[in-house]
Amino acid sequence: MAAAEAADTQLLLGVGLIEKDTNGEVLWVWCYPSTTAALRNLLLRKCCLTDENEVLHPFVFGQYRRTWFYITTVEVPDSSVLKKVTHFSIVLTAKDFNPEKYAAFTRILCRIYLKHGTPVKMMESYIAVLTKGICQSEENGSFLSKDFDVRKAYLAGSIKDIVSQFGMETVILHMALMLKKRVVIYHPKIEAVQEFTRTLPALVWHRQDWSILHSYVHLSTDELEALQTCTGYVAGFVDLEVSNRPDLYDVFVNLAESEITIAPLAKESMTMGKLHKEIGQLIVQSAEDPNKSDSQVIQDIALKTKEIFTNLAPFSEVVDDGGKRVLNFEALKQKRFPPATENFLYHLAAAEQMLKI
Repeated sequence: MAAAEAADTQLLLGVGLIEKDTNGEVLWVWCYPSTTAALRNLLLRKCCLTDENEVLHPFVFGQYRRTWFYITTVEVPDSSVLKKVTHFSIVLTAKDFNPEKYAAFTRILCRIYLKHGTPVKMMESYIAVLTKGICQSEENGSFLSKDFDVRKAYLAGSIKDIVSQFGMETVILHMALMLKKRVVIYHPKIEAVQEFTRTLPALVWHRQDWSILHSYVHLSTDELEALQTCTGYVAGFVDLEVSNRPDLYDVFVNLAESEITIAPLAKESMTMGKLHKEIGQLIVQSAEDPNKSDSQVIQDIALKTKEIFTNLAPFSEVVDDGGKRVLNFEALKQKRFPPATENFLYHLAAAEQMLKI
């Protein structure tokens, strides 16, 4: 138990405070430990207090170069000790994806800051969570890291909602993720972008890899450079200008218009066939079953995915002592699968690093 708690507490990287004063100025006020200027500028950009439209987003999260950020923003009531501040944001950075966990902790830190008006009290609670995985307070609420299982975070989104919006076209998203393609999602509302993007990695449950998720990206040079170092990703944007950047995506999802577009350069590797129709029908049938939960739908898709890998197994062979399997392309060709299926299995083997170098 102690080992599990220690592992959990080592996930937190830092805490920061951003304030908007009565003059409308937004300032990075405090952080622990110190942070880089680049990360500070990025977090100020993500914090809704710097938005010109002045819409308050209570909670946003995202990832930048393997550092996750979680930002809770609140309006300061007149009764607070913070007399010269109209709004503030608490920022947490961490190594793990778990929005619910960090939303709960930032809410507690917000309550502490509203009451005391000094970062010192916040830091006490931060250190308690950092070292023991727990902070307790009757007035501000209690937080226990181990209450927030990562699998719950993985299953928090709704696959059923995605299928009800896109129907058979959901198979395009499944295929793109299987092949580790670059998927970009656009919607003007950040909440819609985050809800949708966080759910997509569940379509490839066998990997359980949420590091592909970049749920809140701006069209800024530093962020785009970081994104383009990734092999495949799911990236969320609130700026429609991203649709004019085909260098950033293989699949573009306009969530506001319920449209999915495959980029011209990705069409060859994403040719659909009988196999994809089968997968699409299975996804739709499972998602439309009122007796099935989202996690059961994910399980059904995972079983179908396992079946695909089972089909690939006879055409792969172990090539070294490490047990690494590689595709025997000649054996695959001799099987005479329909062209779209053969094409898909070949590109899947490439995505799984099963091609001979």
